[in-house]
Amino acid sequence: MGLLSKIMFWRRRRSVVPVVRLSGVISQSGSLGRRGLSLESVEPQLKKAFSIKRAKAVAIIINSPGGSPVQSSLIGQRIRDLANRADVPVLAFCEDVAASGGYWLAASADEIFANPASVIGSIGVISAGFGFDKAIAKLGIDRRVYTAGEAKMTLDPFQPERDEEIDRLKGLQADIHNQFISHIEQRRGSRLKGAHDELFSGAFWTGQRALELGLIDGLGECRQTLLQRFGDDTDVMFVEPKRKFLPLGLPAMSSHLVQETADLAIERAYFSRFGL
Repeated sequence: MGLLSKIMFWRRRRSVVPVVRLSGVISQSGSLGRRGLSLESVEPQLKKAFSIKRAKAVAIIINSPGGSPVQSSLIGQRIRDLANRADVPVLAFCEDVAASGGYWLAASADEIFANPASVIGSIGVISAGFGFDKAIAKLGIDRRVYTAGEAKMTLDPFQPERDEEIDRLKGLQADIHNQFISHIEQRRGSRLKGAHDELFSGAFWTGQRALELGLIDGLGECRQTLLQRFGDDTDVMFVEPKRKFLPLGLPAMSSHLVQETADLAIERAYFSRFGL
C-alpha cells in the first residue's frame, strides 16, 4: 500500500464528533432576532451535524435560561428524531445555565454533562406581567374593549384580576408543567435520585448538586470529554450557523441596533433570574 493510500485510509478511520451550540433565550422564530433559539433557527445546524456519516456521536453545547415551552419541545423532539434516524448518541454539555427550557433541551440528549458551577434545573412554568388598572383609574382613563366570547379579555392588564381568570391560567401552567415532568421522567428514568417534589418544584442547583440528584450524568467540558470518550485523535467539528450580514444604510442600521439592544435587554432579564 502506497504512502498516499495509507494516509487516506487513516483519515477515513478517524473519529468525528459534530458539535452544535444552542445559546440564548428560547423563543418563537424571529421574536428575538439573532439571539433567540427556535426550531427554525437551529434546524439547519442540527440537520448538518446528524448528516455527517462518520460521526461517532453528536454533541450539543447548551447555554440557555429557557423561554418558550413550545419551541423547547419542538427542538427537543427534532434532536430525538434526527438522532434515531442517524443512530448516533447525543451528548449534551451545559455551560453557564441549562434551566427551564434549556434543561428540556439537555434532557433530549442521551447523556448530560455540566461544569460543577453550572446552573441546572428550574423544571417549572412561570408567567409574569403588570397590572395597570389602578394607574389608568387614577389618570381618569376608561378602558373600552368589546368582545364576542367572555374569556377573550382574560388577564387583561388594564382590568382588575378576577379569581376565575387566575384559576384558568394556573390550570394551563399545571398542564404544561406536567408535560415537562413527563419529558424529564421519560428521558432520565431511573437515573433521577431526588424526591419528586424537590426535582419538579422549579428549583435550580449547581452542576455538582445536579449530579447528585441524577439530573446530569457527569462533570466535564465538551472537548476534553469527547477526546477521552472517543480518542485523542477525534475531530471535534463545530457546526456554525450561517453568518447574517448587517443591513445597509444608516436608517436600517439604526433600526437594527435599536432592536439588537432591546433583544439584549430581554436576554439579560432571563439570565438574571439565575444570578448571571
